[in-house]
Amino acid sequence: MSIAPARAAFFDVDETLITCKSMACVLARHWGRGEVAARRLATARASLQRQIDEGVPREEVNRSFFRFLAGSHLDDLETSGREWYEKARAGGLLHRPVYEALRRHRDAGDLIVLVSGAFSACLDPLAREVGADLVVCTVPEVTSEGVLTGELTGPPMIGEPKAEAARRIMTAFGLSAGDCHVYADDESDLPLLRSVGHPVLVGDGPISAPPSETATWSWLPGPAPAAPRPPALPAGSPAGLPVAARTLAPQAA
Repeated sequence: MSIAPARAAFFDVDETLITCKSMACVLARHWGRGEVAARRLATARASLQRQIDEGVPREEVNRSFFRFLAGSHLDDLETSGREWYEKARAGGLLHRPVYEALRRHRDAGDLIVLVSGAFSACLDPLAREVGADLVVCTVPEVTSEGVLTGELTGPPMIGEPKAEAARRIMTAFGLSAGDCHVYADDESDLPLLRSVGHPVLVGDGPISAPPSETATWSWLPGPAPAAPRPPALPAGSPAGLPVAARTLAPQAA
């Protein structure tokens, strides 16, 4: 970030800047290996997936995840997060099209902001590596002894709270929303995508925004192996293809 950035670039994390769901990965690392841990993890995943299948709002699914962490020490979770990140980063964790866009924004002096429903144990190692200026995330409630209660401090950073956070940051830095960028992949990210002048949709996940709206957006491929690869961007261009043109991108070699 320059001393007085002229723009901000906001990045969703899971399946946008990275290729996986960070909280599930950190939970698996935290609970360890062995049959008992495997059964525990399978139960948690099944419970969360059932809620998703039943149409439970993403915000409530997020709260349910943190209840599985009740009784965990934050220090231990942060250690698990660092261990997971160090192992995963060597295996293609960063989603290259989005990471390359982040690097262009960073090199241009833009304010780099990660905005995620995950929490600090998942995000801090990533933020350090990519050079993020700010991290806006879900905050678990922690006792004075450093133990998670299973509840949250404030709302999950999903949906409208992401957009509200972005607007607060743009106001605090005196930035014009019309000059700023958002990179995100999910229906729940629509408020965030709509909060700036340069939304970049990542991947082909279904979203409810009408084609008349998304036709003016840019697009980058998602992490799925079969996702199309857009042509190289012109020098100095931080975003990707127009959404309307994404089906015309050539297939990866």
